[in-house]
Amino acid sequence: MKKFLSAALIGAAAIGFMYSGGLSATADVIERGFVSVSTTANTELPPDVVEISIAVQTQDAKSLQKATEENKQISDKVYSALSTMIDKNNGDFIKTTNYNAAPVYNYKNNKKDLVRYEVSNSIVVHTKAIKDAGKMIDKAISLGATNIDNLNFSISSYDTQCDQLLGIAAKKAYTRAGILASSANNTLAGIKSMNGSCSTSSAMPHYRMLAKNMTMSASAGSADESSSPIQGGVIKLYANLNASYFVK
Repeated sequence: MKKFLSAALIGAAAIGFMYSGGLSATADVIERGFVSVSTTANTELPPDVVEISIAVQTQDAKSLQKATEENKQISDKVYSALSTMIDKNNGDFIKTTNYNAAPVYNYKNNKKDLVRYEVSNSIVVHTKAIKDAGKMIDKAISLGATNIDNLNFSISSYDTQCDQLLGIAAKKAYTRAGILASSANNTLAGIKSMNGSCSTSSAMPHYRMLAKNMTMSASAGSADESSSPIQGGVIKLYANLNASYFVK
């Protein structure tokens, strides 16, 4: 019985020591002061890459096969012609996407009537030859493409430009944080946290052109003026940085 009591007392003393030590350790932790800032940097650049999304749509009132065959013939001609107008050694490429073939129905009085079969396919051209974009569009339309769904301009050196802007924003953040710390009679004592990101906005026209309208426009002018006018505009690149610094 005495041995049991002694062991219990020793155990209680050990627990009490550990608990006391834990409180002491917690009390020794002092939260460090810090200052947080947000900075930005930006630039404007002309785009040097364009992606042209060209649509080929065909239809037939009775046969999905006929609509499919016609779409394939047109798509193959457009693909082949545009392949000769890009420089694959310079990173240009061409691909097909968004293929769809389906019947179109008319619903009336709980009855479904077949209207036609429609087949659509998209050909996407990625090229650095922005100056030739108009010629590529005209060529595609002349071979039977029906729509130009979109033109997307971008910068091939995006990552490099982003890194440079983040470097500028980081220097601004350090300077600004130093001013804030100094105004409170403190100095910076290392980085607590830092994160940054880049984004773009485009100051350029939005293109979505129908083949019929483009053909009429081209026929109204001379042969030398028929190339579709494409302007890349400028791309604004932004870097945003949030940083926190310890102070002492």
